Amino acid sequence: MSSAWRAYALRTRRRRNLWRAFRSRHALRAVKDRSGAIGRDDILCFMSVRNEALRLPHFLDHHRKLGVDHFLIVDNDSTDGTRDLLAAQPDVSLWTTKDSYKRARFGLDWVTWLQMRHGHGHWCLTLDADELLIYPYWQTRNLPALTGWLADQGLPAMAAMMLDLYPEGPLSQAQIAAGDDPLTVLRWFDPGNYGLRVQDRTGNLTIKGGPRARMFFQNDPRRAPTMNKIPLVYWNRRYAYVNSTHDLLPPRMNAVFANGGGERISGLLLHTKFLPEIIPKSAEEKDRKEHFTNSTLYDRYYDAVMADPVLHTAASEQLTSWRRLEALGLMSRGGWV
Repeated sequence: MSSAWRAYALRTRRRRNLWRAFRSRHALRAVKDRSGAIGRDDILCFMSVRNEALRLPHFLDHHRKLGVDHFLIVDNDSTDGTRDLLAAQPDVSLWTTKDSYKRARFGLDWVTWLQMRHGHGHWCLTLDADELLIYPYWQTRNLPALTGWLADQGLPAMAAMMLDLYPEGPLSQAQIAAGDDPLTVLRWFDPGNYGLRVQDRTGNLTIKGGPRARMFFQNDPRRAPTMNKIPLVYWNRRYAYVNSTHDLLPPRMNAVFANGGGERISGLLLHTKFLPEIIPKSAEEKDRKEHFTNSTLYDRYYDAVMADPVLHTAASEQLTSWRRLEALGLMSRGGWV
């Protein structure tokens, strides 16, 4: 494919995704729209959720402490109290929908509409409820400090790799209550076994590996989850994510890693997926078939999770400090000192 034709195809795809997002606005019903309180320099967080009442109190607290000013959230027909919990938060604007998560490009159509309407000209985080952003100096330097530095460097986005965290024993033993920090029980991660390559079409970096790749997809590594994301972006209403937050259009926004020597700043998304609730949720999602394009291909993955496995091995490492994560090559300061 010629470069001109590739550019045309990607431009067409971006416009199609934006049009899908615009149409999806009819599926959303405002529960609490507090977006009028958003200030000019506020940092925003966008997400779609379903049945995340266990994680959300700590998720909100963690990102508030980092410096998020306002959360714009779509609730996809939760049944566990998620909607009421979010509606009661003074810094949350909440919409709800009963429409198919899968048919909405796994929630991206809904989130993209909110970004088009509210995110333009703001630094925006796009996250899942089981992701906790950290970055170099995150405990002493807040998001305004980070985004100010990124702007000074001419960097409109920051990449972050998902780091799957897991307990030492079976998944069912990692019990927490709503509001608890999941990192008190999910203390372990894979320090290595990550592979990467550059996608020719969009120029984004693809990373695979970690405990899900070695435990559940060892016979078909191509289907292992993609670990790289671009969660922090200085947003323009013409932008659109392609597949989760793994890649972004226009394609120049995927240039979030250094390719001429040196390193570029990156963070981590501490992935708290492996709490005990994943066992019944896997049974539900296997039946709902809302999380994968070809859902039946992942039935064995769901079955393996429902068997309550132990992900910990002798090679696992305990989560300690961001400096250790940087030393392992999992995040980088990229010149931020």
